[in-house]
Amino acid sequence: MIGSQQTYQPDIEYSFSLAEISRCCGVTAEQILVLVSEGVLTPQGSTQREWRFASSDLGRALSAVRLERDLGVNPAGAALAVELLDEMQQLRERVRLLEALFFRR
Repeated sequence: MIGSQQTYQPDIEYSFSLAEISRCCGVTAEQILVLVSEGVLTPQGSTQREWRFASSDLGRALSAVRLERDLGVNPAGAALAVELLDEMQQLRERVRLLEALFFRR
């Protein structure tokens, strides 16, 4: 469909270490730690060496980094924006499901 955005959801779930996610985002590990402290990312593992970030964390990190770099948004603002973008995506998916249920052809 023209104008609609579809999200690719792979069958395989990947995970990334702190070093890997920072490389993928083109930022330092310290910048990723700031995103963790702001709640943008929620790594699994008890220590930084054991941390694993989900594929969804990579998307959230990339969004936050772009907001900070391109728009000059501070980390707290980027965290809020990423949260709102996620919520908006969830609402769009709910609307799609409801439309499919009520407006089947």
